[in-house]
Amino acid sequence: MIECMKKRRTIRQYTEQEIPESLLNELLEIASRASNTGNMQLYSVVVTRDKAGKEKLAPAHFNQPMITSAPVVLTFCADANRFVKWAEQRKAQAGFDNLQMFIAATIDAMLFAEAFAEAAEERGLGLCYLGTTAYNADQIIRILSLPKLVVPIVTITLGYPAEPLPAQSERLPIEAIRHTEQYVDYTPASIDAFYKEKEELPVNQEFVRINHKETLAQVFTDLRYTKENNEHFSDVLLNVLKEQGFLK
Repeated sequence: MIECMKKRRTIRQYTEQEIPESLLNELLEIASRASNTGNMQLYSVVVTRDKAGKEKLAPAHFNQPMITSAPVVLTFCADANRFVKWAEQRKAQAGFDNLQMFIAATIDAMLFAEAFAEAAEERGLGLCYLGTTAYNADQIIRILSLPKLVVPIVTITLGYPAEPLPAQSERLPIEAIRHTEQYVDYTPASIDAFYKEKEELPVNQEFVRINHKETLAQVFTDLRYTKENNEHFSDVLLNVLKEQGFLK
């Protein structure tokens, strides 16, 4: 599994080979062994195989082609609904309608999703994480009929990788993310050093050129993750948390 993680790459193109239901269930069972808050397992996953179901989900993910081309789409959700219902049926009152329990359920869902990803890649499957789930959580809630206290957190498209495999994405050096004993803030010199390799990659320099920007950072801030979009999707998510019962 360590070797699989070292070689991890995002897979957006898949063969037409189907994923057996028995394998999918095995991978989900393995993933359910992941650590979670209080052993409450505050998560669920919605599995979409049907073509029509994928087509309904596609607009919520800005019509990224892997949504409809992948054999399986999995939507991992923060889910306090199941535990609350169990508590009510056992004469207990669960105070889970708050931000603290949403955070706990989100952590649980992400740990579950990552454990699933590791197990799937170990079996030769490829996948792509979709952060668009949180952007358009309101649409996905309607499409998947998610009840109160359930919020979609991340989506994974899954299938057998088509050749040729894409190159691995770059990562910052460990020195950029590790702090010993206490957080040491970054200096202009350390920022230059840590981002040097990323900025000098030909593919990233090409992103800067074709987008008519001066720096790679501007590609992220001016085009990919703009302040306007960040604020808009923040408002959408806050409204979702209210509608789903996690915020008053």
